[in-house]
Amino acid sequence: MSKADRPGMKIGVIGGGPAGLYFALLAKKAWPQHAITVVERNRADDTFGWGVVFSDETLEVFEAADGETYDAITARFKHWQEIQTFYRGTKTTSTGHGFAALSRHRLLAILQRRCRALGVTLRFEQEVAGLDHPELADADLIVGADGVNSMVRRRLASSFGPRLDHRKCKFCWLGTSKPLDAFTFIFEESPHGLFVVHAYPFSAERSTWIVECREETWRRAGLETASEDDTVAFCQQLFAGHLGGHPLLSNRSLWRTFPTVRCDRWYRAGGAGEPPVVLLGDAAHTAHFSIGSGTKMAMEDAIVLVETFRRHGWDGDLAAVLQAYEDARWVDVVKLQKAAQTSLEWFENAARYMGQHPLQLTFNLMTRSKRITYDNLRQRDPALVERVDALFRRQAGAVEERPDQETPDLERPGRILRRPPPPIFMPYELRGMRLENRIVVSPMCQYSAADGLVGDWHLVHLGSRAIGGAGLLMTEMTDVLAEGRITPHCAGLYRPEHRDAWRRIVDFVHARSDARIGLQIAHAGRKGSTRHPWEGEDVPLAPEEGAWPTIAPSALPYHPDWPVPRAMDRDDMDRVRDAFVRAARWAAEAGFDLLEIHMAHGYLLSSFISPLANRRRDRYGGSLANRMRYPLEVFAAVRAVWPRDRPMAVRISASDWMADGSGTTPEEAVAIARMLRAEGLDLIDVSSGGNAPDSEPEYGRMYQVPFAEKIRYEVGMPVMCVGALLGADHANTVLAAGRADLTAMARPHLHDAYLTLHAAERYGYWDQPWPGQYLLGRPRPPKPPERR
Repeated sequence: MSKADRPGMKIGVIGGGPAGLYFALLAKKAWPQHAITVVERNRADDTFGWGVVFSDETLEVFEAADGETYDAITARFKHWQEIQTFYRGTKTTSTGHGFAALSRHRLLAILQRRCRALGVTLRFEQEVAGLDHPELADADLIVGADGVNSMVRRRLASSFGPRLDHRKCKFCWLGTSKPLDAFTFIFEESPHGLFVVHAYPFSAERSTWIVECREETWRRAGLETASEDDTVAFCQQLFAGHLGGHPLLSNRSLWRTFPTVRCDRWYRAGGAGEPPVVLLGDAAHTAHFSIGSGTKMAMEDAIVLVETFRRHGWDGDLAAVLQAYEDARWVDVVKLQKAAQTSLEWFENAARYMGQHPLQLTFNLMTRSKRITYDNLRQRDPALVERVDALFRRQAGAVEERPDQETPDLERPGRILRRPPPPIFMPYELRGMRLENRIVVSPMCQYSAADGLVGDWHLVHLGSRAIGGAGLLMTEMTDVLAEGRITPHCAGLYRPEHRDAWRRIVDFVHARSDARIGLQIAHAGRKGSTRHPWEGEDVPLAPEEGAWPTIAPSALPYHPDWPVPRAMDRDDMDRVRDAFVRAARWAAEAGFDLLEIHMAHGYLLSSFISPLANRRRDRYGGSLANRMRYPLEVFAAVRAVWPRDRPMAVRISASDWMADGSGTTPEEAVAIARMLRAEGLDLIDVSSGGNAPDSEPEYGRMYQVPFAEKIRYEVGMPVMCVGALLGADHANTVLAAGRADLTAMARPHLHDAYLTLHAAERYGYWDQPWPGQYLLGRPRPPKPPERR
């Protein structure tokens, strides 16, 4: 029978896991006339792995897609609300998390039964080595749902553009007869290193028990040559205190490295006698098991693919429909993969947290992927967050008995609840500087100075954020030489009148607020002599516009079509160093509380550090130690004249975001921080990028926090984090988790100069000071109801 004579389409599905089966039943339910065949290499009752987890939100999606499947799943699943963390003899419980699980074997049976009832053809024990398999002959569409080791993806790699990232941990998927009543994390420290268990119940008698560890730990434990029985024996002994006499169970429980799979495209258009091919589930993308179920992602893929055909039909260009499916699903998958990658990396580095208080470790664990934040967890589990707040208060040294705030208990009139404030409202001290809270106004270039002279705009800009409640204000990048400016409109500190103009602003901040104020000093280097950004960002000045020559460690322009900077000689280096020293002296005379040297974003000192900009062959180029030599000279000279009771900070680019590793790396950032700390650095302000226009930052919420956290734990020094912290919620999240000491925000403060005051109102922190002139507008705590 020709295609034109057939009443429906012929669809071949490769892979009889949840992705293939769920797509087949949904498609057959929607279009009974289609001939749909699922081909699976294993037997019908084979399954590898143990339980499958779904969130409450995912189950709602399943209910809408196919009520009968939903009813069958929910009739058999195990449901729970808690997550339990076992660590150093303690158990910490967090509630408010809705999850359900059932055995993978049972799920497959449900899907197979539903497929048969709808008329889907199921072929088991059929090895599919290529798309020419007899069951796929004359197919109008082939669905590749054959898992993480997909034959379809491998055979058509040129069409899909797959990229596989094998990470640093090994894991083994076990089961146990120990009944659990919550999602369970176990952190077990051994002589070989840290082992982590991800466990959850999927029936009254069985639980999944995934063991994960760093590869070097796995090798030290002798597991590289362990048989399956050896693995079970080792893990049973290691976790005996948690198993309570119950055995661990194996089912092809081999140690593996998790592969993150990404594909540039999820379909091949077909043509010239070849059918279109589309990937579902793990064949197209994977997400680490610590963040969610790959089964959930696969089944959601199936739902979206069917809905896309429902909207667009089968009569037109199938490739266009598959493109619409990819477009509809792509963003959600990328978001989940990004969260999963963040979670995966958290567990890779979990050993660094061994030493945190159990409450802080639990909070850190709960917020690891950034999908749950402080505010979200506060809604789910207010009691846990209140305990975390109290712990943070104690760790911050606030040990007095009187609480910071009192709020009425509306359920029991007349009773006052005493709660600790959120972490952002805890004070912080560096040398002789005390900050009343941990919100920092990040440096933001205003491009509004006249030959370096700041004026009324800068007074209003910084002054409004000072009375807005921030603990620390950082000035915009302030250049130590006229030729060190980015644009002709940048702020400077290279003439005495600049010092006096800054003193006016500092005096206002000190007189009218509790804020402290820091100055960031810099030299733009090869990124200088550009137009005002409102006239065209990253456009060099023309000679008739007043362009000036630029300098750099090497004669390499920032953009290929920019003027070539002059490679600095020793006289240039001495002159610039002395300009930094002069600026530091004037900053002290102006009354600044903190001084920060800008060594980030591709400006002069940053370009010395980065191998992308520094190609010198003398003692200031080559190795990291050589590339740091001049920045360290500048820092040491400035530290020598900066008052000893006032702290110094440095902003660095912790990564140049070069996929090939050719730029500065996070590992080098740790070494950079150590070198600076040895010279007297008090605080490191951790940013990234700026040294190469072709770098590829992985943007996202709080995307630079991991760089700061790495330095905080590996160097053991105070860090300030920046980078897409979108408000007080994110600031509380990173502080409570112990990932940073101070949180700097730029754009949120452009949006809301009174961010801190508004956060105090939202969190009910009534001790936040307000300017006297604004007291009539200050929110008041609610009064307890009067007794009748």
